[in-house]
Amino acid sequence: MDAGVMGQLRRREMASAISGAGRCRLSKVGAGRRPPPARVRVAVRLRPFVDGTDGTGDPPCVRGLDSCSLEIANWRNHQETLKYQFDAFYGEKSSQQDIYAGSVQPILRHLLEGQNASVLAYGPTGAGKTHTMLGSPEQPGVIPRALMDLLQLTREEGGEGRPWALSVTMSYLEIYQEKVLDLLDPASGDLVIREDCRGNILIPGLTQKPITSFAEFEQHFLPASRNRTVGATRLNQRSSRSHAVLLVKVEQRERLAPFRQREGKLYLIDLAGSEDNRRTGNKGLRLKESGAINSSLFVLGKVVDALNQGLPRVPYRDSKLTRLLQDSLGGSAHSILIANIAPERRFYLDTVSALNFAARSKEVINRPFTNESLQLRVLAPVKLSQKELLGPSEAKRARGPEEEETGSPEPLAAPASASQELSPLQKLSSMDPAVLERLLSLDRLLGSQGSQGTHGLNTPRRERMVLMKTMEEKDLEIERLKMKQKELEAKVLAQEAVDPKDKENSSPTMLRPLARRTVTVAKPLKKAVVMPLQLIQEQAASPNAEIHILKKKGRKRKLESLDASESEEKAEDCWELQISPELLAHGRQKILDLLNEGSARDLRSLQRIGQKKAQLIVGWRELHGPFSQVEDLELVEGISGKQMESFLKANILGLAASQR
Repeated sequence: MDAGVMGQLRRREMASAISGAGRCRLSKVGAGRRPPPARVRVAVRLRPFVDGTDGTGDPPCVRGLDSCSLEIANWRNHQETLKYQFDAFYGEKSSQQDIYAGSVQPILRHLLEGQNASVLAYGPTGAGKTHTMLGSPEQPGVIPRALMDLLQLTREEGGEGRPWALSVTMSYLEIYQEKVLDLLDPASGDLVIREDCRGNILIPGLTQKPITSFAEFEQHFLPASRNRTVGATRLNQRSSRSHAVLLVKVEQRERLAPFRQREGKLYLIDLAGSEDNRRTGNKGLRLKESGAINSSLFVLGKVVDALNQGLPRVPYRDSKLTRLLQDSLGGSAHSILIANIAPERRFYLDTVSALNFAARSKEVINRPFTNESLQLRVLAPVKLSQKELLGPSEAKRARGPEEEETGSPEPLAAPASASQELSPLQKLSSMDPAVLERLLSLDRLLGSQGSQGTHGLNTPRRERMVLMKTMEEKDLEIERLKMKQKELEAKVLAQEAVDPKDKENSSPTMLRPLARRTVTVAKPLKKAVVMPLQLIQEQAASPNAEIHILKKKGRKRKLESLDASESEEKAEDCWELQISPELLAHGRQKILDLLNEGSARDLRSLQRIGQKKAQLIVGWRELHGPFSQVEDLELVEGISGKQMESFLKANILGLAASQR
């Protein structure tokens, strides 16, 4: 018998031993060993024919060769076949127990080492992924079997007398159309995926339910499973329209020093299947769901290709699914991929695609490590009496003179045991018994050396007592100053209530408000209007000396201060524009004549009158007749009084300058 046949027989014997072993006993490995890099393990499951067909009329396109390999027809050449080699292959007659015991159960022991593990069900729609993960009451799937064994294992490892205390929590979510939804709390809405400083993926706000038994798990899991989105297609009456992720977290706390903590997470993932909309007949909402599913699975394939090629950037963030699976693919988890395929020839292309993805996934390398941290145990504060805090000399001074003269008639009785000599240790009830026993042994050793050991132990007490006395003196001084301040304030209030007129003649001990700094306002800038020199000279030479354009005048400005009782006035120079009444009347008449007789071109010579406004004025004049006064211009332009005043001043000055 050649070596190839012998190797094939050995693999079959090992596979039969694994499948027939049933529930093997899980045990922890040494915590000090660091696990080597682990490759993603891939198992392929071939479901039987459905719809009452047995494959006689339509032969299957896939055939298993042994427990690890299979072959499929080559679509390019029907006389050839394509062979695939995986970690395990389960044929049509394989049971749920065979798949669980052969591929899933061995990775549960890593959770007790503080490491992560994940199980993914991949395949096209209708290939049996949900049946593999959930199963039925008669044939439970991977999820109920894994939870039953994990809870049993935590009860055994975390029992009384064991060094570790274990607790288990669960969370259940779905990724529906790129939205992360909490199935335990559907009203929470879309959740975000975050990454902490250590690279761990977490979801803030995700509900966590503590579980201690399988009954509690079913109490939370079964109602949450009904919240998952499913729909009917031509290929499957209950097709999963979302990716479902069950997260089980195992936390361990060491009961003895050094009080280590470990955390292991188990991801049980039921992926939605890729769909060909030509065969599923999806329309409307189903078509949109199918697009989101195929898009996320396409990104998943890109992530696997990037990991195999060693690219510097892996597109985890391109999809919510790959972001959540970042720890399972190329991360720190022991991963199992169960690829589900169908034997019918109509699923040939989907089967080939699933097998190619599985073949690429088994080349992905993960690097699992133990998530362990040290938690310092916080001891309860030790309350010591005054005599215990005092040393020998301080205790003697603390006693009164009467006690020193009288003295004690009898010396104090010696303690019964060495554990009573060190009074602070008697208060540490929360300390671990083993640590307390070691401290007591150290105290006995120091006591056996004579008085030298006791002086060494009493020295910190005296220093602590001196510090406490200093703090007490400071507190008393602060209280005394506060009382004195209150007395002074009460005295001032009483004097003000008796004689409010004598505030100014009060004693110098009265509190007076501090002088406040006067804040001045910045001086405004001086403004002047520049007029033509000819106009100013003619106005100055005219007999009417009151006609002038720019006039200087003084104005008083008040200085504002923070105190309302104090104010100062200061005169400053400013410039003000003034127009004589004769010039104003003459200018108004010129503007009125121009409004009634001028053309649109003439009106444009006025200040602030453009082409559009000139046409409006001409049209209004033709419709309503001539203007009776300049203020009628407001009916055409709709300007306010202040704007009309500035309009008149600007145009009057311009007309006067042009006339002269």
